[in-house]
Amino acid sequence: MKQIMIYTDGACSGNPGPGGWGAVLLFGEHRKELSGGEPMTTNNRMEIMAVIGALKQLKEPCSVQVYSDSAYVVNCFKQGWIYNWLKNGWRNSKNQPVENQELWQELWQLMQKHKVEYIKVKGHSDNELNNHCDFLAREAIKRITS
Repeated sequence: MKQIMIYTDGACSGNPGPGGWGAVLLFGEHRKELSGGEPMTTNNRMEIMAVIGALKQLKEPCSVQVYSDSAYVVNCFKQGWIYNWLKNGWRNSKNQPVENQELWQELWQLMQKHKVEYIKVKGHSDNELNNHCDFLAREAIKRITS
């Protein structure tokens, strides 16, 4: 099974507002960068979209390490929120519909093909690849708003 490292980040200009996401996929010597955005969205949506966008690039089952500075994304899996949501029909601990449910569902579907581990990185610090994903996300916002 191929070992893939994915770095992701999402950004918003206003929250909600124009948003962008960026991802860097690493496999051996190979590196792929991608980004995208939406004219009216939230930071959390862009953080999830970055992981979705990256996983969509994988053409076969892989062992994936996702590095994200988003506690929202990482904690969903590290703290098991996703399993409670699945068990409770996509309702949170307050019995309200899960926010961004359609994105979480899409991400969960994509994860079924791969072995995915989430690793929290400190945002806006000395992690070069996380900083580059932030740059890609902000460039995506510029494309939307120009």
